[in-house]
Amino acid sequence: MAVEISSTLQARLLTTAQATPAVEVCGLLFGDETTVVRVTSCANVAADPARTFEIDPVALFAALRAERAGGARLIGYWHSHPNGSTTPSVTDAARAAADGKIWVIVAGGRIAAWRATERAGATGFVPVTIRETLA
Repeated sequence: MAVEISSTLQARLLTTAQATPAVEVCGLLFGDETTVVRVTSCANVAADPARTFEIDPVALFAALRAERAGGARLIGYWHSHPNGSTTPSVTDAARAAADGKIWVIVAGGRIAAWRATERAGATGFVPVTIRETLA
């Protein structure tokens, strides 16, 4: 499985994560099953943003309402890991829904993509290849 993300969007994710390296930054991904066409940054409202993230529910619900009204499709989420690992954490798995959404993790100047799925009765992540497009 693969997802296309333009070099411009990847650069935006990297720049945003590098701007505040001590905390997890986060946001939303919009597009379709095969292509991320837009990324947004959202406030991380987690109690301990150095160790975890929680997307501002106001932004998340606004995106879902806009999608229902015919707007851009919310296809996933992105966040950074200050620890430098692009692998989903135990906390990521515990908080994720096995809904097939894409999770992009930015860490250590790298980007990785995953799909949240059900594995052995719990949420797990399957790696997704990122295909870089020019834009």
